Order: sequence, then C-alpha cells, then structure tokens
Amino acid sequence: MREFTTKGMHLYTRNECIDLMNRWGGEGRPFLFAVPFDAGSGWVVPADAVPEGVFFQVPLESRMPDAVPLPEPVEFRAEPPDFEAYCRAFACVQSHLMRGDSYLLNLCFPSRLETNLSLRDFAARAVSPYKLLVDGEFACFSPEAFVTVRGGVMRSFPMKGTIRADVPDAERRLLEDEKERREHATIVDLLRNDLAMVCEGVHVPRFRYVEEVETSRGAILQTSSEVCGCLPEGWQGRLGDVLFRLLPAGSVSGAPKEWTVRAIREAEPYERGFYTGVFGFFDGESLDSAVAIRFVEASVEGLVYRSGGGITVLSDAEEEYRELIDKVYVPFAF
Repeated sequence: MREFTTKGMHLYTRNECIDLMNRWGGEGRPFLFAVPFDAGSGWVVPADAVPEGVFFQVPLESRMPDAVPLPEPVEFRAEPPDFEAYCRAFACVQSHLMRGDSYLLNLCFPSRLETNLSLRDFAARAVSPYKLLVDGEFACFSPEAFVTVRGGVMRSFPMKGTIRADVPDAERRLLEDEKERREHATIVDLLRNDLAMVCEGVHVPRFRYVEEVETSRGAILQTSSEVCGCLPEGWQGRLGDVLFRLLPAGSVSGAPKEWTVRAIREAEPYERGFYTGVFGFFDGESLDSAVAIRFVEASVEGLVYRSGGGITVLSDAEEEYRELIDKVYVPFAF
C-alpha cells in the first residue's frame, strides 16, 4: 500500500480495491472510490472517513464546498496542445486503425490553462451531476455516468458525439453525421457486451438521444444512449469484481479494449492517471459512478485541462483537434 495524496487517502492495488469493495458492499457499508484509467490501483474510503479537502457529488449524495465569490474579472484561456505533436499521435492511432488493432480509439491531450480560477472554483460552481474534488490535485465535473445501480438494475449511459448548439441545424447535422453515428454505435455495442459480462437481460431502452449542455462558451449538443441489465442476487458482495470487470470505460478507451489500450499507451506521450478513470459512491444499497472527464489538474506548470475525442478511419486530424479544443470548457457562466 502506497501513499496517494496529502489528503489522507491511500492508493491500493487493484486486488486490494476489489477486496475492500466486495467486503464493504456485502456489509452494506457506504464508501467513496476512484480508479485511474489503467485500473491497476485505486482508492476506496468509507463514507464516514472521507478526508478533509476531498469533496464529491453524485445523484445519491452531495458533499461539495460552498462557492465563494469569483475573482473580477475572471480569466480563463486555454493554450491548445501543439498541433504537430497531436498530428504525430493521430498518425500513430491511424496506423493501428488501418492494421485492425482497433476500430475506435479515444485520443486525449492536455491544454494548459491561464486562469485565476481555483480547483475549488471549478468544482463548486460547475453544473454537473458528477463531481470530484481532491483539493490541490484535481477537479472533475463529469456529465457522463459510468454505471448506476438501483434495485439490482445496472444502467450505463455512453456519451459520444458533440456539436456546438449555435451551428445551423445543429441537431440534424449531429444525428446525420456518418462518423459520429458509427462512433456512437460502436460504443453502445461495446457497452452492451460489457454489461452482458455481469448482467442478464441486457438491452438498449434509448438509443442516441440528444441533450443540451450549457457552458461558459455557449451551449453544446451531445448524444447519449441508455444500456441496462439485471445484476444477480448478492451483487453487493461482489461489487469490486463487477466494477473492475467493466474497466476501463469503453467511451474513453475504444474497441476492442485490450488492443486499443495498448495503442493509446503508444500514441499518448503521458500517463492519464485519474483522468478518464472512474469514481463513484455506494450508499449501502445503490451505486452511482462516473467517467472522469471534464478534468482540470494541477501540474508543475499550473492548471491543465484534459480533453479528447474518438478517432476512426473516417476522422480528420484538423477536425478532431478542433473538437478537442472545443471540449475545454466549464459548465457555468462568468
């Protein structure tokens, strides 16, 4: 067991996380957890022992700091990643796609922020159903559930496809975009297969519905689907096994997972850490969890915002680069 942060949490191995989740799940003991993208480790902490400086919000529970007045004027500018570096990574991804190693890969890069906002400002003010703040480390304000469980029914809401809402005829263009349609269908199929490993009766009640999200730079439209299935009796005592069986999240890795993750490690020139991992809360009976996207992280150079998008053989480097930049936003006005 290794120290994780100065916030009083520990980074456990994968097997230690699974054992703790299984034991506490079976006991009906509420806990908070977070798992990095590589799913090789994670932290799990009882709900009554969450350290000072760690805050979270999910539909089941909210423990967020109070918002304080923002600086005047607010400064928020992003320095995009180097386009040539992005193109090298994009070319690496395309070589894997052409070889058939993957047919959808989520490529991510960091953008350095010039801002007078703090991590606590981002977390406290963001309008988002899933939030996690480890003060001094990172703030995540994710719109995307990983899996939820209510009454033994597991649901996932894969999110793929975005467009600025002010684009003429935006909703129709998003729904009819061939690249976006294929990308979304691939992820839904992947999630169906994932849930079928742990659930029975897996089906898709809603496919590719459109939602609007307000951001500091205007509204965007995004497409999501709902995939659900029934967990077996006693799932709480196997909660760790169930969750880790589903990792990493398909919407932020790609398909097929094993070979796609290998390609991601080759293409991306850094470790993702908790970005695109998952975090969540078990209240003793039900579960909420989220994909850790919309992620601001402290670094030696200041705050960075991590973003990305799905790449297929139909993708264009300039268009994907612009999409990556468009995703550097905060869901609150200033």
